[in-house]
Amino acid sequence: MIIHNTERTSLFIDGSSLYSASRGLGFDVDYRKMLDFFARRCHLLRAHYYAAILDTEEYSPIKPLTDWLSYNGYFLVTKTAREYTDQSGRRRIKGNMDIEIAVDMMEAAPRIDHAILFTGDSDFRRVVEAVQRQGVRVTVVSSMRSSPPLIGDDLRRQADQFVDLADIAEEITRRPAEPRPRQTPIRHPADQLSEPE
Repeated sequence: MIIHNTERTSLFIDGSSLYSASRGLGFDVDYRKMLDFFARRCHLLRAHYYAAILDTEEYSPIKPLTDWLSYNGYFLVTKTAREYTDQSGRRRIKGNMDIEIAVDMMEAAPRIDHAILFTGDSDFRRVVEAVQRQGVRVTVVSSMRSSPPLIGDDLRRQADQFVDLADIAEEITRRPAEPRPRQTPIRHPADQLSEPE
């Protein structure tokens, strides 16, 4: 990945797209490591994370993540996902964040040199082209190696640089918890005394 350490850079992370790509490649993202990875390589102005959250009384598995992100250096953009029933009677959830990402990229363009967009959605091709016309270099991060590939050809061609998520996985992967070594119980010296006969 080519990043210049003097470039004013912002990350635009489509949360559901990054989740799908990392799962397709078989790893979980460590968001602290990801922020550190980019902060070491450029002048990172802001890391935006976009997520649609289902507003129900049930437990939402994304809530702990979004809470953690908002307290640990990410600028969180959320909206309420809508639940609906499709024509075949299946429950579906709609929570597209494309407009929010596009608006934020356009607003940031006059103040940044480099936008790093985490998505594979070709719908972003037009906004990438628009910020490039304002002099912003755009890197798109997604995956060709997942099955199916999660990057649209139009978006990949439009980007100044395409980075496969698999190529930076080592830098941003959450390591599984290491098993603790099994400890031999410590015996107290009194335990070794023989019982009186």
